[in-house]
Amino acid sequence: MSAGTFTPNPGAAPVSRMILAQAGLETRMLLRNGEQLLLTVIIPALLLVLFSAVDIVDTGAGRSVDFLAPGVLALAVMSTAFTGQAIATGFDRRYGVLKRLGASPLPRWALMAAKTLSVLVTELLQIALLTAIAFALGWSPQGNPLSVAALVLLGTAAFSGLGLLMAGTLRAEATLAAANLVFLLLLVGGGVIVPMEKFPGAVQSVLGLLPISALSDGLREVLQHGAALPWGDVAVLAAWAVLGLGAAARLFRWE
Repeated sequence: MSAGTFTPNPGAAPVSRMILAQAGLETRMLLRNGEQLLLTVIIPALLLVLFSAVDIVDTGAGRSVDFLAPGVLALAVMSTAFTGQAIATGFDRRYGVLKRLGASPLPRWALMAAKTLSVLVTELLQIALLTAIAFALGWSPQGNPLSVAALVLLGTAAFSGLGLLMAGTLRAEATLAAANLVFLLLLVGGGVIVPMEKFPGAVQSVLGLLPISALSDGLREVLQHGAALPWGDVAVLAAWAVLGLGAAARLFRWE
């Protein structure tokens, strides 16, 4: 046995391993949080079941679930990438968690990457659950899965940027109130449950530029009507992603 067999070899782990470890921690914390589960899983599932089973809103020709399922999937993406991430990151910032992690060997960009990876993992679980519920309700999706994946990724980028911008510029309590208020407003006016055609023409033009409207409409075009990638909705989501992530990178305060 050589003299150097038990010599310590201190040093940071590879960045990829740190990102995976932090992403796993973020995901476990989210799944253990009852309020976050209510927002990200239970509410979308209840809306899908309720409005599919009870004729409350006129969703046009065809089965209600064919209209509702794409909108609820868009809502699930928003609830995790925007509302849930904004609230969690806002309180991490308030309690000094971000400041301490920023002083650790984990680079700040890697922390943001870990949060994004955690969001994507949670979204996969949401989509799997909501898809199973929709199939049980008689959903018959169409379209190309790659188009769906592209829209979900763009929607995630757009909502993540907006969520991080809110969490990095407002106080935690203000973020909590604002994120939940925006969630409710976009649930009603984003084409998730109520068709955009139900709103006045001038209002439709404005609402159509919202990220939730673009994501729900794009998913509906693909999954309900079997369309190819809807480039108009892609352009809206890409614009929000660039604006949100750019503003968050510039204005985010770690303390």
